[in-house]
Amino acid sequence: MLGGMNTLNSWSRAGRIARRAALLLVALLLVTGCANHPGKLPFRLTDVTGHLPDLDFHLTNDRGQPVTGKDFRGKVVMMYFGYTHCPDVCPLTMTRMHVVMHDLGKTANAVRMLFVTVDPERDTVPVLHQYVTAFDPRDVGLTGTPKQIRALTKRYRAAFSRGKTLQNGGYEVNHSAAIYVFDRHGRARVLATPTTPNADLEHDLRLLVQSGD
Repeated sequence: MLGGMNTLNSWSRAGRIARRAALLLVALLLVTGCANHPGKLPFRLTDVTGHLPDLDFHLTNDRGQPVTGKDFRGKVVMMYFGYTHCPDVCPLTMTRMHVVMHDLGKTANAVRMLFVTVDPERDTVPVLHQYVTAFDPRDVGLTGTPKQIRALTKRYRAAFSRGKTLQNGGYEVNHSAAIYVFDRHGRARVLATPTTPNADLEHDLRLLVQSGD
């Protein structure tokens, strides 16, 4: 029971972090320009269209192949920063994403989930591959050098830091828990949090898949 309470508390903390990030992004919407971005869609999630950078990176996937953001053009992309040794928030999020993909049915073929590790020291390519495919065979794990990972988190205003060393010699990594959603052109469109209802995320993913925008 205590373990379950710890998991719920961790999930709650992650939700608060992601909600604060979403509120910050909403505030930015009020002070930044709105030029040169696609038409408005009836999203249910936090609309960040025109206020976050396009999907762009040079990393290594969970099959050991170099990939860039452009390799995912034509797909609606969800991107999440986490790590495979995460005891609670990451597996819960990945499980939720699997449920969302399942509920999307055939529409899920046009969607990709990117899991970017914030712990490249332990998350080797084989470890990442085993982890992400355990949730959904369409999921893609991404890793890189610490410099590359930090640059990508900075690009999307995410945060992470290594926690204290545990008695078993391991360690946890504190990280923000937002899910970034990009359209088929690689443009950032909406932001989800760990507490976002699955139905709302599914609604917005379908909009982006079906939209010709």
